[in-house]
Amino acid sequence: MSIPSAVKSTPIRGRQQLADYLAAGEKPREAWRIGTEHEKFGFRTDDLMPPPFEGERGIRALLEGIATRYGWDIAREGEIPVALSRDKANITLEPAGQLELSGAPLETIHQTCCEVNQHLEEVRSVADGMGLGFLGMGFQPKWRRDEMPWMPKGRYKIMREYMPRVGQLGLDMMTRTCTVQVNLDFSSEADMVKKFRTSLALQPVATALFADSPFTEGRPNGYLSYRSQIWTDTDPDRTGMLDFVFADGFGYERYVDYILDVPMYFSYQDGRYIDLAGQDFKRFLAGELPTLPGVHATMKDFADHLTTAFPEVRLKQYLEMRGADGGPWNRLCALPAFWVGLLYDDEALDAAWDLVKDFNRVERHALRDGVPKHALKLPFRGGTLRDLAEEALKIAGHGLKRRARLNRHGADESIFLEPLVEIVQANQTPAERKLELFHGPWRGSVDPVFREFAY
Repeated sequence: MSIPSAVKSTPIRGRQQLADYLAAGEKPREAWRIGTEHEKFGFRTDDLMPPPFEGERGIRALLEGIATRYGWDIAREGEIPVALSRDKANITLEPAGQLELSGAPLETIHQTCCEVNQHLEEVRSVADGMGLGFLGMGFQPKWRRDEMPWMPKGRYKIMREYMPRVGQLGLDMMTRTCTVQVNLDFSSEADMVKKFRTSLALQPVATALFADSPFTEGRPNGYLSYRSQIWTDTDPDRTGMLDFVFADGFGYERYVDYILDVPMYFSYQDGRYIDLAGQDFKRFLAGELPTLPGVHATMKDFADHLTTAFPEVRLKQYLEMRGADGGPWNRLCALPAFWVGLLYDDEALDAAWDLVKDFNRVERHALRDGVPKHALKLPFRGGTLRDLAEEALKIAGHGLKRRARLNRHGADESIFLEPLVEIVQANQTPAERKLELFHGPWRGSVDPVFREFAY
């Protein structure tokens, strides 16, 4: 969501102003929308290497080709094209050239799925002529970190230098992971709190259902969602399960307090990124940063700072569900269906909250910490996480049926849950299926994944 230009330069006078900014995201039910984002790995079809930024077969040429052929506007840093925009959708670059579609805010999952399909067709039509393909998985299955390219974005240069100071795997998060997420609305502070708590407690279920990152550098890595595991050693100041969300009195102001405690990465001033990595946003509010003496943070700085926290669920002027590995086309539609079914129908939201409201802190963390390795087979309360996933899917399905948003064939949005229902019924995650292929028909090679699972 872009900030109106009149707001960007507004000085921040106090904490309440920041809470009010979050509250400004409140919308009546009829204005609730669905924003789906997904990332994917590019590869050269001849040698499977990730494409660099420059060159005839590079990411820059791909962006310019998509823009020319399909009417996207190019956004630049200096002279360098770094993103595309069209209507309310954007195509952006992750640090190693992973291509991300940040979809427009849409009313139904049917529209979301059409948007994803059109995007993948546009990308493929340009990429094919360049000898490029794209793969949806949670973690780069073949190449080492030092073999991944870096995109020339100022923000990423700052993060690249800072990450090794605060965790072991931050650079892997940047260069070798891909996710799919959905952004959803709320009507009031109480509605936000209930949705935040419910989705945060259930985020490990999404991680399990979408687990699709079992390989590192061509070999099994011992995890089903290694992408999820990477977040546990990226930066403890800005990741995790946010226990305070479940505490009495949680609301916009408490989230503001959390964000103000997250160390900074940067401030975007006069068209360039100023490196403020590790510095205190509260000192920025007071105009006391040694790097920017006398410069006070604006609302644009706060909006940027909100994007530098990476918890399992993130609050901006909407809620972001952040727990899933990237995957194929049908799972890019299944993730918004899962969360819309749970959170956009009152009866479903009540049922989903009933499912998790008595989880204690130890249980929530046990789910989060255990799911990267065990996914659906993680023991939980006398059963396994699969039992919880099965119940959550039923609730989501009923929620989507009650929403009754039909396509032209008369089908409601619950059709998009089918891939997840199949995963639960088989008790086999996408990662476990790929491991089966690796040890069987693929004969110990990950190379076939680029052919059999490309978009």
